[in-house]
Amino acid sequence: MKGISVDRERSTARAQPGLLVGEFDRETQAFGLATTLGIISHTGIAGLTLGGGSGWLQGKHGMACDNLLSVEIVTADGRLLTASAGENEDLFWGVRGGGGNFGVVTSFEYQLHPVGPVFGGMVVYELSKAREVLRFYREFSSECPDELGTMPLFATSPVGNPVIVIFGCYSGSIEEGEQVLKPLRNFGSPFADFFGAMNYVDMQSQLDFGFPAGRLQEWKSGFLPFLSDEAIEILLEYAETRPSPMSAFVLQHLHGAACRVGPSETAFAHRSDKHDLLIVSMWTAPSDSEKNITWTREFLEALQPFLERGVYVNNLGDEGEERIRAAYAPNYERLVTLKNKYDPTNFFRVNQNIKPTV
Repeated sequence: MKGISVDRERSTARAQPGLLVGEFDRETQAFGLATTLGIISHTGIAGLTLGGGSGWLQGKHGMACDNLLSVEIVTADGRLLTASAGENEDLFWGVRGGGGNFGVVTSFEYQLHPVGPVFGGMVVYELSKAREVLRFYREFSSECPDELGTMPLFATSPVGNPVIVIFGCYSGSIEEGEQVLKPLRNFGSPFADFFGAMNYVDMQSQLDFGFPAGRLQEWKSGFLPFLSDEAIEILLEYAETRPSPMSAFVLQHLHGAACRVGPSETAFAHRSDKHDLLIVSMWTAPSDSEKNITWTREFLEALQPFLERGVYVNNLGDEGEERIRAAYAPNYERLVTLKNKYDPTNFFRVNQNIKPTV
């Protein structure tokens, strides 16, 4: 189900749920248009959007779910419904952050926006400079304009050295992007600077190399509202003690338009300025599973004093009902009411499940 049609006059796209982000972007960029959809090109658009959908454009244009105009959805009783702001409004509210709890979405209609070449890329520092880099980044990100999406990444370079990388994507003019990102690119002594003008499709695939198929993985996630000195020290400690060089963690900045939507306007409730921490532990040998899983879980536990209770549902694993409630946050009870109406038998339960109460 990879069909997509773009309405250039209305700046909208109708897309089927089998599409990957890169496939969607290539079709919309043919018309100089795009919408917020992740940061890795081989992510599926369906699960991404239904869980909220963060991405490089969220500061300027909001989350993926904020750009959803309508869906066609098959409910548990076999009905094919349209949900939009004017039809089945309660269901439309629920699919914008409530995941696959209410049916199978067979078609998504998105609002698109003019997006030409972006000024994007990364600067790379040795891990020994991470403390000063993060303290600088803390101030830099707090003042960045809506057009700029940023994300620190702790990883291993292709030659095997631990590094901190600061990614950025400026979706305004190239000239403005160069000026806005100049302080970041000039800070300290990065050993590599890969910023420049590029097409948006290429920007969307910058992180693909870090998520190849076939690896064993353990994910943990949480929202970090402030990069305090104490939190930075914990990040550095665990960056230095990774048992696998394949493991990485990122801090994606949630700000701008994505935070100017009320927590109850959509089912996605996490609408304050913060960083979304995602720890991705990766390894290949099953014999290494215990030490990598332990490192990942201890890392998240060490950061608990600095994290909000909430978590981004698209980053959540099999972590129990309390974490599911934290993902849906203050909207959980309203989502239960919706579940009672559209899926009272919990037919759709292979997900971050909202259990019906009827």
